[in-house]
Amino acid sequence: MAIVANTVGYLDGDVLLEGYFAYDDSSEEKRPAVLISHAWGGRDEFVAAKARKLAELGYLGFALDMYGKGVSGSGPEENAILMRPFMEDRAKLQRRINAALYAVKLMPWVDDRKIAAIGFCFGGLCVLDLARSGADIAGVVSFHGLLGAPDNIDKPQIKGKVLVLHGHDDPMAPPEQVAALQQELTASGADWQVHVYGNTMHAFTNPVANDPGFGTVYQPLADNRSWQSMRNFLAEVFA
Repeated sequence: MAIVANTVGYLDGDVLLEGYFAYDDSSEEKRPAVLISHAWGGRDEFVAAKARKLAELGYLGFALDMYGKGVSGSGPEENAILMRPFMEDRAKLQRRINAALYAVKLMPWVDDRKIAAIGFCFGGLCVLDLARSGADIAGVVSFHGLLGAPDNIDKPQIKGKVLVLHGHDDPMAPPEQVAALQQELTASGADWQVHVYGNTMHAFTNPVANDPGFGTVYQPLADNRSWQSMRNFLAEVFA
């Protein structure tokens, strides 16, 4: 196994974005690709590491960029400023993540019939909106994602399967939002699953999350369980 990783530029309109991708170049066959959507701070080493882990599983991992090349936040205040325009304009969010999907489909190592997306926190919302936008994608996985429905899509036409991995004690997506999402996905006719982990807060996959007052705490058991659930899901949607 020889994992190769690099960055690649792509565009959303006139906005230059920079993705990070990784794949195993010991195989010359085209392979499924998995988009990885970052949390509110921007594309960072956390999602780059996920890209490499996905490459080890035989996929091309692509850590996408929602904010622009070199743009990231240094803390909660800056992160919130970067995320806010996309929360206020969900059509913009959907265009931005669809630009990443288009870029991945053009990569020579990718089987463009087999693409999925995963996302963390803000990124979880992004991949749910990718599915809601009607994108031609095999499936999406939200890890402790924000769940609120967009205001610009009344009747989502979801083509891919949906897996939501959620902490029951997540203050950023309380149980009533989980219930609303389930109703939304059912109404859309989607093939969906929601896995809820007890005694688990927001950001449960992030080892540096340790702020109970803010609601972000690493939970290693939920981290391991959710990654295994994702692996099973990807094996299913790419079969």
